[in-house]
Amino acid sequence: MDDQTSAPDLTVLPETGTGTLRLDLTRRLAAEALGTAFLIVAVVGSGIMASRLSPNDVGIQLLENAAATAGALIGLILMFGAVSGAHFNPAVTLVDRLLGSITTRDAALYAVAQTIGGCLGSVIANVMFELPAIELSTKDRSSGALWLSEVVATVGLLLVIHGCVRTGRASAVPYAVGVWIGGAYWFTSSTSFANPAVTIARTLSDSFAGIAPASAPMFIATQLLGAAIAYGLIRLFYPHPTDDAG
Repeated sequence: MDDQTSAPDLTVLPETGTGTLRLDLTRRLAAEALGTAFLIVAVVGSGIMASRLSPNDVGIQLLENAAATAGALIGLILMFGAVSGAHFNPAVTLVDRLLGSITTRDAALYAVAQTIGGCLGSVIANVMFELPAIELSTKDRSSGALWLSEVVATVGLLLVIHGCVRTGRASAVPYAVGVWIGGAYWFTSSTSFANPAVTIARTLSDSFAGIAPASAPMFIATQLLGAAIAYGLIRLFYPHPTDDAG
């Protein structure tokens, strides 16, 4: 999920024509949008299915939701890692920008593509389960404990990614990320959103995985705080990334 090792940044390659650059960016943005859409389909869709299959057991609902999300993440990172780096998350893209492995322009476009794709994913998930295409969530998620959980979840996610990539184990990223997110559903009180685009998208579904629009800004703020903390820790723990992509 790191452009530096997983997906070549053609903006720094010599002897590359403008048309090739444009095509490469279009391909990467499409991958980020579609990948984030699929991720949200998995998160929201499995939440709706879980609430229908296990209506009287919230613990089982969360287990089903976490398992589906973890599995989808592994598949999606394997699917798009070599195309765009498989960020699917503006926090991941932001840290890559701070580390210098993606340009400011591309990072901004990634975040837009991820957010649009995520919102489309919510619409698709709603329609698949015969719910209104857009139904703003009424699920309030607002407390200091939840905000702290989002910081923890985001820091952990980014350290998992860069701990693999910057020590020559990039091939382990899909599995490490899937396992981390699946686990963090359970050990954080917020159920580990850890993703601004996902947070925005989940406001559009009044279902198990939803979050009220009024709760989203603080979730996003704490996720970005987590990204800033993670950047500092990455520079501390992994100052010299290995050339071996593992």
